[in-house]
Amino acid sequence: MADDFSGRYGDLLTGSYDCVDRMVLNAYYPMGSSSGGFRVWWRRLIGGSDAEADAVLDNTHLMRLAGRFARRVRAWAADNAVPVIDCTAGERKHLIAEEYLRTHSVGPGVFMVLVSKAPAMIWDVRRSADGTVIGNLARKRTYVNHYSFHIMDRQWGHLTIKMAGHAPFGAQVILNGHEYVAVAAQAAGIGFVKEGNCFTGTTDPAGLAQIADTLSHDAAAGRLGQVINRWIYTACLIFGLDLADQRRTCFTYAYPVYQAEYSRNLLFAYGGHMDRVFNAMLDRTRSRLDIPALRTLFGARRRPGKYGTHPSPRVGVVLETPAWDLTVFKVHFGLLTLKGYTKGARVLRFEAITHNTRQLGCGRALERFPQIVAQLAGMCQRFCTALDCVDIGFIPDGTLDQLPLPAQLGASRVGGIDVNKPRIRAALAAVLALAASPSGFTVADMTAKVHAMTGQTHATYNTRQAAYDLRKLRGKQLVGKTARTRRYYLPGPAARTISALLTIRDHVIAPILAGVQIRRHDHVPTRLTPIDQDYEHLRTDMARLFSHLGIQPGPAAA
Repeated sequence: MADDFSGRYGDLLTGSYDCVDRMVLNAYYPMGSSSGGFRVWWRRLIGGSDAEADAVLDNTHLMRLAGRFARRVRAWAADNAVPVIDCTAGERKHLIAEEYLRTHSVGPGVFMVLVSKAPAMIWDVRRSADGTVIGNLARKRTYVNHYSFHIMDRQWGHLTIKMAGHAPFGAQVILNGHEYVAVAAQAAGIGFVKEGNCFTGTTDPAGLAQIADTLSHDAAAGRLGQVINRWIYTACLIFGLDLADQRRTCFTYAYPVYQAEYSRNLLFAYGGHMDRVFNAMLDRTRSRLDIPALRTLFGARRRPGKYGTHPSPRVGVVLETPAWDLTVFKVHFGLLTLKGYTKGARVLRFEAITHNTRQLGCGRALERFPQIVAQLAGMCQRFCTALDCVDIGFIPDGTLDQLPLPAQLGASRVGGIDVNKPRIRAALAAVLALAASPSGFTVADMTAKVHAMTGQTHATYNTRQAAYDLRKLRGKQLVGKTARTRRYYLPGPAARTISALLTIRDHVIAPILAGVQIRRHDHVPTRLTPIDQDYEHLRTDMARLFSHLGIQPGPAAA
């Protein structure tokens, strides 16, 4: 799917590809999620009569089951020369695995086990005083040992299954779509350069994009289920329940999708071009989208340009020294995140992330994975288009004359828009800042954004005023409304118009009117940025024009 940003700078690109990035799926045993179901499973596991099984259903026997899991893991790892590392709080476990892969050659199967404590839901059994009757069987959230099995798969590359050692053995499966694409591209004979979870170069951009696109097809859910089933029962759960116990108790996992990431990667021909394009876009859109700060990691090297290197403006703070500069542009909307950042020497990446798929409202079951990916792809496309629309403004002919006039919205007549009024400018700025919202915005969202950007309170700007301002904007087609909902969105042409209106009012007209009051003897800095030079030329030209028209500027404010 094309977007306005990619289309605008298409001549500078050598290729692009869209890919599903990090995927996190929860694995849980449905019957073990309820007290009655867990009790049935326990009776199947123990065997014998129900009374005999219930007699040994207590916290002691459950802890013994967890202890057996731990002993079996460590014994198997010792027999197969697989390292087991106990991690402390705060350690980045994926970095440990990546470092191990850089220094060791591993084959298919489990190549490392990392042990750490993490919260999990376990069953707490309360019995009567004499221990003969189960008084209560309730779920309890507590910290227990989790075992992260790092696995090398022939089709998916490196994946991780993190499993709790306590029954009913809940787990998380972590995969990365770039690992799958790398293995498939290598099998297809496509050359590539991979940096982390990103392809920074390839001999066949179209072929690589075609392989990456397979993860967006309906068959991707089946592939995910296959790779998880291939390992979770025989390489992880087997330490708690052997294959006979799994068959006897009918232990089968369900896999809801918990988190997912989708990225659009633009491969520029020259890194210097990418630097200038991205940094110029950040400078212009940062204030318009109400981004308080950008994070920049300053690199030890400059990206190469076509005719050497050119310095580029950077916003942020120095945190570390990677190979290349890394500027992260991030916008949060609840549990959804939209990001833009540079990767490697010449890759510009835009990401759509759902930290909890529940917010997408399309279901979480594995069978819904194609719908989840489709929503993330749409979010990523709209984000790129919104950035381009906010960045590049345009005012159609006649707009300035039509804005102050009344408009008709359905059967109602609404007032016009006067950009000189602070309230309408605040409303326009708030709507523009919400342009990248993945699912639109509500009146309450707009009110909160006006408060955040202007410092006003509910006493001076409330939801009733925001609703009326939105009606006026809708009357001028500057805001759209999703059918049969109370959510609004900002169309691309409207974003360009609002961006141009605010820029002309705040960054052209206001500075020029203030600048013509400066006298010739006033101090002018010896070093001026390109924008300062533009303002200085405008100031002198406008002062000359006012003199020819016989307009005398008023006295400067004290």
